Amino acid sequence: MQLKSVFYSRKLGRSSMKQPYLSPDDLPTHKTTLISELLLSQLEETTKKSFYLACKQSVRILLSSCHWYFKVNGGILMLVMVCHNIESYQNIMMIVPYLASKLKRFANQAKISISSPVNQGIPWVISINQILPEEE
Repeated sequence: MQLKSVFYSRKLGRSSMKQPYLSPDDLPTHKTTLISELLLSQLEETTKKSFYLACKQSVRILLSSCHWYFKVNGGILMLVMVCHNIESYQNIMMIVPYLASKLKRFANQAKISISSPVNQGIPWVISINQILPEEE
């Protein structure tokens, strides 16, 4: 029986060291996947609104100078910011500790990703735990 399983895995191009094959019965239904994606999207949008309201007015103005949104990936909340000019990028970089402190209200583990108009838009990504001191 085990030999048949290994043969089946190799026939499908899977290594026996990788995750075992899941039958279609063990996978979520298409409807479940769609509902999950919808709920995740709503969570991201609600987090964006709440985060914006939690920020002081001067930070809200800086946020409006960039394209920004929240993304949840692998259970980690990420604030994604795309700055279209160098001035907004520099201003946003100066308030990263403030943004991290506000993010901490929403998730214990979160990241901030900031893309500049230079360097082909390669984002600078940092965990809020690298910015904020450990709480005791």
